[in-house]
Order: sequence, then C-alpha cells, then structure tokens
Amino acid sequence: MQITRRNTLTGIGALLLSGCVGGGVTPGAARTTTQFRAVPDPGFDAWVAGFRARTKGISTGTMNAAFRNVGFLPDVIDRDRNQTEFKRSLQDYLAIAASDERVSKGRAAYARHRGTLDAIERRYGVEGNVVAAVWGLESFFGERRGDVPVISALATLAYEGRRGAFFEKQLVAALKILQSGDTTVDNMTGSWAGAMGHTQFIPTSYLLYAVDFTGDGRRNIWSDDPSDALASTAAYLAKSGWTKGQPWGVEVRLPAGFNAGLAGRGSSRGTADWAALGVRNMAGGVVPNHGAASIIIPEGLSGPAFMTFRNFTAITRYNNSESYVIGVGHLSDRIIGGQPIQGNFPPDAAGMQIADRQEMQRQLTAKGFDTEGSDGVIGPKTRSAISAYQASRGMVVTGEPTLDLLVSLR
Repeated sequence: MQITRRNTLTGIGALLLSGCVGGGVTPGAARTTTQFRAVPDPGFDAWVAGFRARTKGISTGTMNAAFRNVGFLPDVIDRDRNQTEFKRSLQDYLAIAASDERVSKGRAAYARHRGTLDAIERRYGVEGNVVAAVWGLESFFGERRGDVPVISALATLAYEGRRGAFFEKQLVAALKILQSGDTTVDNMTGSWAGAMGHTQFIPTSYLLYAVDFTGDGRRNIWSDDPSDALASTAAYLAKSGWTKGQPWGVEVRLPAGFNAGLAGRGSSRGTADWAALGVRNMAGGVVPNHGAASIIIPEGLSGPAFMTFRNFTAITRYNNSESYVIGVGHLSDRIIGGQPIQGNFPPDAAGMQIADRQEMQRQLTAKGFDTEGSDGVIGPKTRSAISAYQASRGMVVTGEPTLDLLVSLR
C-alpha cells in the first residue's frame, strides 16, 4: 500500500500495484491484523508527549481519549519499509481487480444496496455501479476494512520519521475527526497506513469529502451500514469533475498501422476525429460522442486499447494509477453486465499467457504444492509452490514460472 502513489486515499488499488497480493490470494485493502500489537518504546512515548504539547486546536478531552491506550506498533514500520516495488501488468491487475469472485460479489452488493446507490446517484450525479466498483477495489465490498487502531498507526509512522510530516498531518486530522464526534477512538480502525472505512479514506480526505448521508449527525464511514462511506466516495468523485452519463472509457479496436505516438492521456481529440483515423468500438461501430477523448495502450499496440474520457481523469483524483482507474472502470462495467476485456494481452517475459499460468497453478496444487488459487497471477504463494516443486524434483530452485516448468507439470 503506497500512499506516495496516490493523491489522497489508500487501499486495495495501491496494494495491488505494490505487489502485496497475488498467487491466488484474494486481496483486500486490509485483512484481520491481530499481529499489530503495541510494544513498549520510551522514544515513542516521548514523541507523543512532545506532539501533544505542540498541537493546537484539539481539546484536552479529545487528546486524553485518543492517547489513553496509544502504543508503538513495530509491524506498521515493517510494512512501511518493506513494500515491494514493482508494478503488475494490466492483465494481472485486472485478474484480481475484476476477478470472477469480485464481479459476482459486486453484482450482489449492487443489487442489495441499489436503493441507497440510486439515491446517492441522484444527489451527487455519480453512477451507483461506479461507486460500487471503488468499494469493491478498496475493501472487497466492506469485507476488509482493517482493524488496526488508527491513532496508534499514524502516531507510529509520524514518530518513525521517514514520512513524518505527512503522517503527523494525518494524525492531527484524525484527532479533529474524533473531536467532531463522528466516531470514537475504539471505532477508528483501518489499514496499517491509516486508511479507514469501506472506501479507505485517509483522515485529511475524510475532512474534505466525507458526508452524513443518513442524516444521523455523523459521517460514519466505519459503520457496517456503508451508506455514508459510499456517499462520501460519490461526493469525492463529483468534486473531482465527474460527469453523469459519460463513460470512463470504452475498449476500442485500432486500425492496422495506428501511430502509437497519437496515444496517451495528453493527446485528445473528438470521437469523430478518432473514427476518421479508423478507431472503432469492439463491435465495429463508431464510438458515440462523449466529449474529448484520448487513446491509451497500457500494454502497447499488442495489447488492449481504450478510448478514455473526462471521467477517467476524475477517477485519477482518487488514485492516479492508470491500472487502478481501468480497474474501477472495468469493474463498474462488469457489475452492470458488461463483457470482459476482449483484446489480447501480450505474453509475459517468460512467454506465458495467463491461461498458461492458471494451468501451472492448477497442476501445482493437484500435485500437492498449493498455490491457494488459480487466477494466473504470480505472487508469493505461487512462487513458494514452484520452489517446493522444483526442490522435490531435484531441479534448480528459482521460484520462477516458465513454459518448461509447465511442460514438466503436465
């Protein structure tokens, strides 16, 4: 989970990009986190005392309640310092972000909360399936909201100092939330980095965008009732320039010989101009006029292509990762019956297609080397299974998927 890769929020989108999930493990913004236990640290205690002395605008009562049981969480520091630095391919990202399970749960959640989502759409002008898709990527539709004490997590990160100023700002914002009465210290839980609720707001974003949709006097994004959290997400997107009725983008077919130099979010033109260049939707028709549009080719000309509109940019305000935006957009389409990506993805560096990787995972599991799923995404579980299989066969242990390995498994 990498806050530096996001404008304001933190959750599953960053987790997926940083490579913290995979190998068949169903991801979420935060799992049960009982390993995050406080340990004595005199330096931390001294830092808290200094922070309390210099922080203005927070009542003594709020300070006392917030810091009564605060503690130093070394596991938070470990997570912050050991984030894997690599970017998944778009195909791998979508294999998780728009997996069959996530699409199925998304459709069920959308149906279950349709009345609320429709009301949110009427008020904020953001389609309910889009809000539901953000919910799905950020917390697996509320199933993984995180249970790390936010005050302890933020105080630990501010004390540690690597991004001290940022996390101290978040800590002050969290105290303001408590002072407002929107929640209590015990209820203020979230991810190890302080992201909270169904759609994983960090405290400063909460102060800017959270809303009381239920009218009970609190902006309660922590409740089992997701109404305030979903409405807050819609309010955020609305203030980021969302235009109701405009798609985030559509998958398109590019003509033979398409000039890749025309692609990129910095190059936009009307849909008629793109049509004149031979760009068509996947059914072979001209894309309707939804305003200025750009063509993006995340995997190059050999991979899928998308025509994107202004709403693509609105989602980037929530998370600036191109893969995240496509993930939200594609999941939102799938939730209301849209088709999977139709374009072909190029093979990986080992020459394997996702179907090859999925078969490899199934074969490994069948032979007793459990990959804990067969989504085709190569994560720690799959690499461990490969290593164990290689060792059992007297092979050089690399943990790397290859076509030769797949042949040996068959």
